[in-house]
Amino acid sequence: QLQLVESGGGLVQAGGSLRLSCAASGFTLDNHVIAWFRQAPGKEREGISCISSAGGSTNYADSVKGRFTISRDNAKNTAYLQMNSLRPEDTAVYYCALSAYGSAWCYLGFYEYDYWGQGTGVTVSS
Repeated sequence: QLQLVESGGGLVQAGGSLRLSCAASGFTLDNHVIAWFRQAPGKEREGISCISSAGGSTNYADSVKGRFTISRDNAKNTAYLQMNSLRPEDTAVYYCALSAYGSAWCYLGFYEYDYWGQGTGVTVSS
């Protein structure tokens, strides 16, 4: 059984921080590109960050650049999204996603990814 489980979401005040985790079971993360997406009610899915198989390359959406950091710990089979300086507009359900292949590069299009977690909610209050 292949599963991705996000955790770490919750309610935080504007300016605060959260760290999201994405734990994998049934497969190892080191063979996959990882990305984080988010979707707010009534809005389209937004790719916000991705990281290559070995962690050597990352990409960020302009909306989170300088505030969010993606990382991975292949030994722990877990990926992370550190979110700092949170804003109310960051409120959304956050999803981790994995490609079906490993790569030295990564992209933010949702069509690049084959496996998805169930999401974890983040609410940022004013």
